[in-house]
Amino acid sequence: MTAFPFEISARSGAARMGVLRTTRGDIRTPAFMPVGTAGTVKGLTVEQVGSTGADIILGNTYHLMLRPGGERMVKLGGLHRFMRWDKPILTDSGGYQVMSLAQLRKLDADGVTFRSHIDGNQHRLTPEIAIEIQADQIGADIVMQLDECPALPAPRQDVEKAMRLSLDWAGRCKRAFGDREGQNLFAIVQGGVDPELRRISAQALVSEGFDGYAIGGLAVGEGHEAMLATLDVTAPLLPQDRPRYLMGVGKPLDIVESVARGIDMFDCVLPTRSGRHGQAWLDGGPLNITNARYAEDLSPLDPRIDCPASRDYSKAYLHHLFKAGELLGQVLLSWHNVAYYQFLMSRLRDAIAQDTLSKFVADFKSGLASD
Repeated sequence: MTAFPFEISARSGAARMGVLRTTRGDIRTPAFMPVGTAGTVKGLTVEQVGSTGADIILGNTYHLMLRPGGERMVKLGGLHRFMRWDKPILTDSGGYQVMSLAQLRKLDADGVTFRSHIDGNQHRLTPEIAIEIQADQIGADIVMQLDECPALPAPRQDVEKAMRLSLDWAGRCKRAFGDREGQNLFAIVQGGVDPELRRISAQALVSEGFDGYAIGGLAVGEGHEAMLATLDVTAPLLPQDRPRYLMGVGKPLDIVESVARGIDMFDCVLPTRSGRHGQAWLDGGPLNITNARYAEDLSPLDPRIDCPASRDYSKAYLHHLFKAGELLGQVLLSWHNVAYYQFLMSRLRDAIAQDTLSKFVADFKSGLASD
């Protein structure tokens, strides 16, 4: 197994700025990955997504294995060709969606059997099947191990059981993945908000050796401060020379504070989900465009961002689109939000390069407080 080169060029405290060099292009870190659930970042063309500065997107294994299906993905040439995205793609393993969306799921030591939320048909997901779907059928550049992610809060024994099962599945995923050129396998640290369980998980995975390390099982109900405390414990246990990925996070403040703790990669559905519901993300926090105060506001969302949706359309026009039920409003706000997240990542990288990240974090938090 050959890891993609990960070159760290600057540090500011625990934060790192670098580049993960994949066979399909460089990923500048810290990086935010827009979520392409079913082969699309909802509401946007790949040209729009690329124009925001995104270097990589995330695909959802659970949704793609159900529709269009793994075997059909092979016939269609893999996800890159199918959706016309030629940059890197990371796929999640499908485990989280199985636990949260599937009907009548049954977990055992070997894997999980579940019924599709779409048509009720029965499916089976094991570590080996998860690798086959991601690496061989979808053709992802970065493949995630299958894991179990319990919702929090949960009894410690349940969290520990899920963590140990995830460790076992990590080893099976690594064996199934084997030696590959042009694809990497990331492990997932579990353990809830328990420092000792996180330590056990991280140390076992590091000793096994993976191309990158994700921190999973957060942003699932534990709260912001508990998430940060867990990162404080977990991030230092992970190798300095490999990327660290915080799964499913999150709000801009979550990202800013997690970068300061040494996290390199993020994903979240929030930018496009918020955009579809009339919410624009800005440094001061979320802006609800349907509020009456914007009906005659001719200012753009954020003229600093090199994106037409952020720079060229007035809040009044966006307000009108949502009030009139026009789909263009959802497209423009989604486009702006994805561009805003990339703009945020660019400024975080600059702050690390200039060793001014602590000031950036303080200024960002003060801007939220004063809004």
